[in-house]
Amino acid sequence: QDRLVESGGGAAEPGGSLTLSCEIFGYIYKNRCVGWFRQVPGKEREGVAAIDRQGKVTYADSVRGRFTISQNNAQTMISLQMNSLNVEDTAMYYCAADSNYVPCMVVMTTTPRRNWGQGTQVTVRS
Repeated sequence: QDRLVESGGGAAEPGGSLTLSCEIFGYIYKNRCVGWFRQVPGKEREGVAAIDRQGKVTYADSVRGRFTISQNNAQTMISLQMNSLNVEDTAMYYCAADSNYVPCMVVMTTTPRRNWGQGTQVTVRS
């Protein structure tokens, strides 16, 4: 059964760092996108970062240069290293996965609920 299990997150001060991890069960598509989106109550999902089977990564403009997504060799886990955090990064972060029916960052904002993890809160405050 396809399943995503997130860990990490929590609270950090502005300028600080946090790491999120997502363990991937299933999702054995030949062409697959895995990544993260975030959501603030009352706002649309925002794709954050994504990676495909070939290791191609894409980032939202708002996090490029500060966040780094990576996956292990077995492609069963991804991580999101978040540096230089600011208060605008505060959100619930979800791991998501699906086939790459559209570009990966679009997958992050369109894949249905069944393809999300449970979410992990990231709060950046002084």
